[in-house]
Amino acid sequence: MNQVLQLLLDGEKLTPEQIGKVAGLSRGEVEKEFRALEERGILLGWRPVISPNAELENTVRAVIEVKITPEREGGFNRLAERIARFDEVESCHLMSGGYDLLVFARGRNLHQVASFVSEKLSTLEGVLSTATHFLLRSYKEQGYLLDVTGLEKTRPDVSP
Repeated sequence: MNQVLQLLLDGEKLTPEQIGKVAGLSRGEVEKEFRALEERGILLGWRPVISPNAELENTVRAVIEVKITPEREGGFNRLAERIARFDEVESCHLMSGGYDLLVFARGRNLHQVASFVSEKLSTLEGVLSTATHFLLRSYKEQGYLLDVTGLEKTRPDVSP
């Protein structure tokens, strides 16, 4: 991965001084607000929004519908937390409807994501079934409309 991009992904947030200048607050007020947001579990971290259409390694993304058996006295939580710990998993959500968990996964290629599903996810005790959908193109990411001009003539990679 590009070194600058990797630094951004691993990188630091704006300083309290920088935020204070924009918001008209003192450094102390900004630091107090950060602590309060972190203590309440609202502010979990800082990451830039990367276009999913960008040509980067680890760009194959999938949405996986997972049906699981709830555990006695634990419900869905224990298995959902176990699934969420896999490196391939970007996010994991308990859902209502036709399946229990919605898992977003990432890999270097289709084969890596498919291997994750077939060898790690679907073999877990309590996982009843999975349905995997590969993301082909994104139009909006985390509130940002993506520029798709020039992508009309390119075809997404759909073969391993």
